[in-house]
Amino acid sequence: MNPNRQDVPRHDVRVAVDDLDRFMVEVLGRAGANAASSSAVTRALVTASRMGTDSHGLRLLPHYVSALQGGRIQGSPAMRFTRRLPATGYLDAGDGFGHLAGYTAMAHAVDMAEEVGMGAVAVGHSSHFGAAGCYALAAAERGMIGLAFCNSDPFVLLHDGLTPFHGTNPIAFAAPVEKQAPYLLDMATSSVPWNRVQQYGAIGRELPEQVAADAEGNVTRIPADVAALLPLGGSDFGFKGAGLGGVVEVLSSTLSGMLNGFRLLPMGGPDMSTPRGVGHFFMALNPAAFVDSATFSSCLSEYLADLRGQPGIDGAEILAPGDREWRCRARRDAEGVPLDSANQGAYAALADSFGVRPLRHLA
Repeated sequence: MNPNRQDVPRHDVRVAVDDLDRFMVEVLGRAGANAASSSAVTRALVTASRMGTDSHGLRLLPHYVSALQGGRIQGSPAMRFTRRLPATGYLDAGDGFGHLAGYTAMAHAVDMAEEVGMGAVAVGHSSHFGAAGCYALAAAERGMIGLAFCNSDPFVLLHDGLTPFHGTNPIAFAAPVEKQAPYLLDMATSSVPWNRVQQYGAIGRELPEQVAADAEGNVTRIPADVAALLPLGGSDFGFKGAGLGGVVEVLSSTLSGMLNGFRLLPMGGPDMSTPRGVGHFFMALNPAAFVDSATFSSCLSEYLADLRGQPGIDGAEILAPGDREWRCRARRDAEGVPLDSANQGAYAALADSFGVRPLRHLA
């Protein structure tokens, strides 16, 4: 949960969700992605943008197109899933889109959880998969508790470190809630994700305090001066975020046999031809394997009611993980998804380059 999220970037226009779906699928298809890949990328990016996770939403489409056309990402990957034990498996993503790998791996994990109570899938030879919450949410939508983890190239200082070591290494957790939207936690183990720095720089906004540092290790709020992110906890308590980042690293790269994040090629940069070999890890837990469904549902509902009913400072409303996202989703589904000034030009260029009908701006 990020209280600094900005729902409407400055100088934005709005576009309808179904038009955004249409545009992304068409652009990705004409850029060389097969139908499964185009659908998975679009599903993840639109899900993130609808929920207000703008740093991992529609703004990433131009980057993915560049990686696809450069050869870093295979548009029609030969993915291979191997079930190693009743509740475990390995997915070789074939250097395809991480979004397709993520949804595929979580589907296998859920299938195993339905059969034996839980399922876990390590993924290798993958790529950036956007917002981790998309895949935890996919499990919750099938009645399971879902967890998703991913390593990435180094952006984040160790506690008291001078140079980046871990990636933003996200943790996502989702649980189904009867007659409500799922409980959803999606967080970087850094103070903010790197894409948030890029987003703020693009719209001319300063960063919050204690989230990023310059090349000398000094905390900075100026996006252009940022050389690294601080681990969750900032200058004083960053050992917590650094430790969590390490947990994600072990699950993502070690269990999948991939390079640790410190050794990965950067997501950006001039080389868009060499596959990166990103690792992911997904888990699904079947609540019915632990307690009867009615008890699980009532206990979780009671917990959330108690949480939301707590008093807030100066009358502030207490939100459960996911509440902010579901409210944003309802608002954006009704009013349209914001397209900020930096991405209006990028999307116009994609439309022109691939001969795709431009997005229609809502009034």
